[in-house]
Amino acid sequence: MFTWDLLANAVVAGILLGGFYAAVSLGVSLTFGLLDVVNIAHPAFVILGAYAAYVMNSSFGLDPILTGVLFTPLFYALGAGVYRIYYSSFERRGEESLRGLVFFFGLLFIIEVALSLKYGVDYRLVEAAYIGKSIDLGGVGIAFRLLVPCVVGLLMTLALSLFLSRTFYGRAVMGVSQDQVALRLMGANPVRIKTIAFGIGIAAASLSGALLITISPVVPSTDRDYIGRVFAITVLGGLGSVGGTLVASIILGVAESLMATLFGPSWSLAVSFGILLLALAVRPAGLFGR
Repeated sequence: MFTWDLLANAVVAGILLGGFYAAVSLGVSLTFGLLDVVNIAHPAFVILGAYAAYVMNSSFGLDPILTGVLFTPLFYALGAGVYRIYYSSFERRGEESLRGLVFFFGLLFIIEVALSLKYGVDYRLVEAAYIGKSIDLGGVGIAFRLLVPCVVGLLMTLALSLFLSRTFYGRAVMGVSQDQVALRLMGANPVRIKTIAFGIGIAAASLSGALLITISPVVPSTDRDYIGRVFAITVLGGLGSVGGTLVASIILGVAESLMATLFGPSWSLAVSFGILLLALAVRPAGLFGR
């Protein structure tokens, strides 16, 4: 039965979910939106980060989000290595369009299969003091398992925005896909800049994975649920727009939450693909497209 309290709870949950979606999508906004690298394996690195948080939590009792923060340098190095392989094998030869895409597809399935062989296909979850707790504000319930990831997602968005706008390397990342000649005249190596940006994108993916397993249990195949979401958010927000990514994430989060509340959770996954198709048809450049 429909009530206004039900609607208010769905909207609030959608906004909180949108903050988390922003964290998941930041890496794609960076690599696809600014570097023109279609890293379809991005969700696999999210799940890899989730399992890293699970292992540290189950073995040592470490907070999952703290694990995500501590593991970002490792995932940054992993991302930098992946981009170097991609550049040497495909981008330098001008074969990044199709063969590069196949490379990332293969990477996605390798990570998924490796996690399945190691941990099986059972759902894995973590424990933390804030998971399971909530507060009630005028009939609207706010679950900490959504609130904490949302706050971390907002902080990640702010940090990336400041990095891109206030630092030399950030401005170089924004210019690397537009004019590499001018970038070289500024004394920056485009390959090095792309390596740094790709590493940051994978580090952000790993941290968002720690947020994901805080919200709900995961299995290796959970990455498939986020392929459509992250690219829909990036396209809707506008390629290369960090602020647009946040706005699009909240739009998608609220839309999914309303759809799940009114019509059932099985329809929520279809929302991202529907929004992606609508964005491509109506406004290909996105809400804040460059």
